[in-house]
Amino acid sequence: MTYPFPVLLLVMAAAALFCRIAGYVTMRYLPSSPRLEAALRATPISVMAAIAALAIVNGGMIEAAALAAAVGLTLLIGNDVAAALLAVALAALMRAVWG
Repeated sequence: MTYPFPVLLLVMAAAALFCRIAGYVTMRYLPSSPRLEAALRATPISVMAAIAALAIVNGGMIEAAALAAAVGLTLLIGNDVAAALLAVALAALMRAVWG
């Protein structure tokens, strides 16, 4: 069963919002520790991984290549947001060329 894109987008936005709110609530009621801070830093990456996994499952080789490029660019330039944007541009370019 495939859901329409607006539904998937809404669910992903709700998940991202929940993660943000959960971080603030957690910091308010739990004492800060290195382990807690590491978990809070990993949350946005886990959301991005879930979005990437959805694209891989529903996509194909172009999406897999873009994900590999995103990982490589993140390691190369050290900025995950810039790497994700460049990988999206790469996927769009590959779609335009190979359809």
